[in-house]
Amino acid sequence: MGVSRVLLAGGGHSHVEVLRRFARQAPACALTLVSPDASTAYSGMLPGLIAGHYTQGQSHIDLAPLVGAARGRFIIDRIVALDPAARTATLAGGATASFDLLSLDVGSTPRADIDGAGERAVGVKPVARFLAAWQETLDDVAAGRVRAIAMVGGGIGGIETLLAMQYRLRHVAGKSGPAFHLISQQSPLQHALARRLLRVLDSRGVALHVGRAAVAVRDRAVVLDDQTTIAADRVFLATGASPAPWLAASGLTCDVEGFVRVDDRLRSISHPCVFATGDCALQGGRSHPRSGVYAVRQGPVLAANIAGVIAGHPLRRYVPQARALALVATGGQHAIAAYGPIAFAGDWVWRWKDRIDRRFVARYRLAKPD
Repeated sequence: MGVSRVLLAGGGHSHVEVLRRFARQAPACALTLVSPDASTAYSGMLPGLIAGHYTQGQSHIDLAPLVGAARGRFIIDRIVALDPAARTATLAGGATASFDLLSLDVGSTPRADIDGAGERAVGVKPVARFLAAWQETLDDVAAGRVRAIAMVGGGIGGIETLLAMQYRLRHVAGKSGPAFHLISQQSPLQHALARRLLRVLDSRGVALHVGRAAVAVRDRAVVLDDQTTIAADRVFLATGASPAPWLAASGLTCDVEGFVRVDDRLRSISHPCVFATGDCALQGGRSHPRSGVYAVRQGPVLAANIAGVIAGHPLRRYVPQARALALVATGGQHAIAAYGPIAFAGDWVWRWKDRIDRRFVARYRLAKPD
């Protein structure tokens, strides 16, 4: 394949590593990054940002310096349509971007297939929209306009976000802060991390609605499948991942949910000119959580394979790790560490996590290192 134009779609965890490596030794190509945001949030620090432990600058990676160091072009926009046969991407602003090689790292959003959720609830992704809604919530809580908040989705990410929100709002409003509800259709798995998180939720007074599905979001309320109505002035979604609809509409081979199917080289199984990583991709025959940990580890392999296609070299395989260390913040400067069936917690775990997270973000601050 003759490659002179490489298009990176999305500024996610894999692509920032591609940019960092290309800044050190870029292959012979014209590189373009298309991302709707000027900076990308590091998922590991988002709970700390929500809780007030970090600023936005500390928890986000500026994309422009990375693109500039990689001698590329940066377009702040988002892709709304893709034609991999013609090798063109249509942007929301109406322009098109042509490519010889495309890499997709466009993430996902929480499923919003609940009646009224599209109009009355906010997903925890995309992050920029969530953070804007979170700032509005902080202002409204301070003004006494929010009495209850509901989080729909009982995965680790939803629980971690809820605990961070609750911690921050207790410092904003004290004992008069809003009540919190966690709605989870599936019962949490009975592993060590889940058991510890359930104990934390119980000790913090979070109302648990486990084994119940949210079927509708009404004005200041969530309706469950047993017709129970939960009063909630704000509703946030941390439900299962949903891919961008234009991925499946493009003709790329996707699974039944619309995630791009890739091989062990992170390459589309239907279009060799396309790579995909992170939440938008599904690696055939392998299953792992949609977590930033895996997107980070895909980054070096993706960078090597893009360069390999350009140079005509053999491509590397990406083999997901069977287990990943989970470091989960619980609101304050306290965290739980879990690896398989083993879990332990403490303030020291948060300090450990904080050092890891700060070191990760500093790696990408080429223009202004920590």
